[in-house]
Amino acid sequence: MRVNIMVGGPKELIPLEVVRARKNEKWLGVDIGATRLLKEGIVPVAAIGDFDSTNDQQFKRVKKLINSIQLFPPVKDYTDTQLGVKNAIELYHPDKISIFGATGGRLDQYLSNLFLPLEEEFRDYLENIQFIDKQNIVDYYLPGKYELSAQLGFKYLAFVNLTPVVGLTLVDEKYPLNNWNSTIPFCWSSNEFNGERNHFSFKSGVIAVIKSRDLVTN
Repeated sequence: MRVNIMVGGPKELIPLEVVRARKNEKWLGVDIGATRLLKEGIVPVAAIGDFDSTNDQQFKRVKKLINSIQLFPPVKDYTDTQLGVKNAIELYHPDKISIFGATGGRLDQYLSNLFLPLEEEFRDYLENIQFIDKQNIVDYYLPGKYELSAQLGFKYLAFVNLTPVVGLTLVDEKYPLNNWNSTIPFCWSSNEFNGERNHFSFKSGVIAVIKSRDLVTN
């Protein structure tokens, strides 16, 4: 079972076609993310956060249409995104948590979200957490051997070691790599799929794999 979370990052980076295709799935709205979901005709199972990005009129609508509201003070121990993930886990123990609206905008918030799965509280769910925007799909991996499936339109691959990594091997991507180690965070960017399925492995550490694409601008 999958839970989707909408948070408050730049709306122009949210792939609404994906959101609309998941209309009948479970959603959590975080701060202004709850209002965004209501605009798409999606009533989330809960609205969560300090709602400092939601004006009075929007919050009145949120309270009217959403049964479960979890209101937190602006000064708190968790970010709004952390609260969303925490609630998704506690309420549903899902197989996958897809997070929208968590990328772009302020770099500090972007990095906070990117590193969220590494935190001790969420570490057991690391491989279940995914970030999605118009240009990127981010998944997390623990040591092992993996197969990646190409996704229409997303031609690029990046392998980002978020911790020290031992033995990263890109078997059949466009630009292979053999038994690479690093003691610092590092991003092997601008690799590409070579065929529909590619493989990689590593022996220790945590790696984020980013499928990405260029956006066509007019």
